[in-house]
Amino acid sequence: MPAENSNNCKNAPATRWIYDPKVRGIIFQSIAVACVAWMLFYFISNALHNMESRGIATGFSFLDNRASFGIAQSLISYSENDTYGRAFIIGLLNTLLVSGIGIIFATVFGFLIGIARLSNNWLLSRAAAVYIETFRNIPLLLQIFFWYFCVLRALPGPRDSINLLDAFFLNVRGLYVPAPVTESGFTAVTVAFILAIVACVFLKKWAKNRQNLTGQPFPVFFSSLGLLFGLPLVVFLIAGMPMHWELPALKGFNFRGGLTVIPELFSMVVALTIFTAASIAEIVRSGIMAVSKGQVEAADALGLKNGLTLRFIIIPQAMRVIIPPLTSQYLNLVKNSSLATAVGYPDLVSVFMGSTLNQTGQAVEIIAMTMAVYLTISLITSVLMNIYNAKKALVER
Repeated sequence: MPAENSNNCKNAPATRWIYDPKVRGIIFQSIAVACVAWMLFYFISNALHNMESRGIATGFSFLDNRASFGIAQSLISYSENDTYGRAFIIGLLNTLLVSGIGIIFATVFGFLIGIARLSNNWLLSRAAAVYIETFRNIPLLLQIFFWYFCVLRALPGPRDSINLLDAFFLNVRGLYVPAPVTESGFTAVTVAFILAIVACVFLKKWAKNRQNLTGQPFPVFFSSLGLLFGLPLVVFLIAGMPMHWELPALKGFNFRGGLTVIPELFSMVVALTIFTAASIAEIVRSGIMAVSKGQVEAADALGLKNGLTLRFIIIPQAMRVIIPPLTSQYLNLVKNSSLATAVGYPDLVSVFMGSTLNQTGQAVEIIAMTMAVYLTISLITSVLMNIYNAKKALVER
């Protein structure tokens, strides 16, 4: 018997690693990664073999070929003689444009509706509730169709445009607004605006330190507005107003000059904003309700007004609850922008997976690039919001 125990003790170090959870975890995860890699290799090699047997070209050399199709809206110069690679960039910029505008408007609108939902005013809170329940439960695609086909397509033609001050024109082809044209010397105004932003950052830090030391608040918001608008305005006047406005004018069958907001972009921004704002409003409402009532009672005991209580006590604490689901709404808005192809807005899906794919037939490369773009945008958005969430997190001692 003693001899048997002695043999077990000798064999124990050799088999002990099997019972180690860390070692077993590494082994199983390695096996899972190897299986996934083998599956990817099999599918990719099989797809390449089938494409080669059918005479379908592979690779990304098609990006240098001439696109030979037009795009209704481009933030940078583009013509039919440009390449598919430039068409890809045009579609990407248009996607970022509609997503960025939608996120800004949906955030502002959603916060206002969410706060109104909790208002003591009966009419205001019920109106906010009706808005939320109505637009949150109607599919986004239907809302896009409504704004595009029922509202914007019903507008008059260019000759009967809705005219405002002979500078703004709205018709079935879009909204035409004056375009700023800068002249020499406008660089100083741009530098002044950048300096104003830097000054606002330092002003906020100074005001925070001042309040911590003395307890006296400083009007940071209005002071920052004065800096952002006042400093560039003063430099603009000193530089001799180096900018003029180009007004749109009807020439022939359409307007020329100015800036044009095409109906497809307008309908997408309105639909994405209204749809996403309804969900953000509920997130804001739940975040505010998560704040303890004792915080509000303490603020009332100190004599703070409702606006100051909301600004300095409720919203800062509610943000810790609001930010995580708010991030999901931002990601959903970016992905929902791909529905723009339903109304012909030239986003990445419409330009690259539509026109480019139909002309080149290189589905694997185009779909892979498009998926990589949306994945990258989502990851960047998530990282930025996580950084913001970490700054707003409650620091415990």
